[in-house]
Amino acid sequence: MLQNHPYPSTKEYLEHLVSRGIYHFTTEEFAKARGSNLVSARAAIRRAGKNAAVVMPYRGFLLIVPPEYRALGCLPADQFVPQLMAHLNESYYVGLLSAAVYYGAAHQAPQKFQVITIKNRKSIRCGKVNLEFFAKKNLQSTPTKIFNTSRGTLSVSTPEATAFDLLGYYQHCGGLDNVATVLHELAEKVSTQKLAEAAMGVPMPWVQRLGYLLTVLGFAAKARGLIALIEKLSPPMIPLLPGVTMRGSVKNRLFNVAINVDVEPDL
Repeated sequence: MLQNHPYPSTKEYLEHLVSRGIYHFTTEEFAKARGSNLVSARAAIRRAGKNAAVVMPYRGFLLIVPPEYRALGCLPADQFVPQLMAHLNESYYVGLLSAAVYYGAAHQAPQKFQVITIKNRKSIRCGKVNLEFFAKKNLQSTPTKIFNTSRGTLSVSTPEATAFDLLGYYQHCGGLDNVATVLHELAEKVSTQKLAEAAMGVPMPWVQRLGYLLTVLGFAAKARGLIALIEKLSPPMIPLLPGVTMRGSVKNRLFNVAINVDVEPDL
């Protein structure tokens, strides 16, 4: 009988998890713990959600929202993204503007928490928290760094990998002007050697554009390894801004980049 089960009420189950420092669970886990079927479990979860104690950012994956985050309507993204990706059995890392935050290069707080995954996923909105996903085929080869959070650990792209990704996904990072602004703040954390190593695993146009921007921003020394790679491989001329004609543009022969747009970082 249900009353003989260790967790006869939703409240007791949630309190048990919180007492162990766990703030996530699945519908199946909840049903099993209560000794009920999924229909009853979902009904109990809906009732718990009415007072904002439980939210469901993804179907079947639930979060316990402590009082200090009720106004947010969700846990902060860094406190549940690792658990969500483990639930989905997918590799991930925090990237782009969200990764830049971890290296003190947050010119403006990003409105969305940007996550790189193996395949495309729809954005997730949980209260005031927004997750944005981007697919990357060679995700496993991207260097990352582990950061500690109040709920565990978080995988974040290294400063070098972040720099390349910003160029690769510039249209999702506020455009080239904003990318240049963030790069100016990020460059101090970039290792010249590690940047050259990371360049081996990204498309050559990313290398060319990053090398050019670093040089323009006053960090030419950081681009030494990129210059050596470009000299070795002799890639074709590319536009600084994709999709815009190179006709009449000034050509930078060091990086084989046609300067078809004026980049104006907010410095």
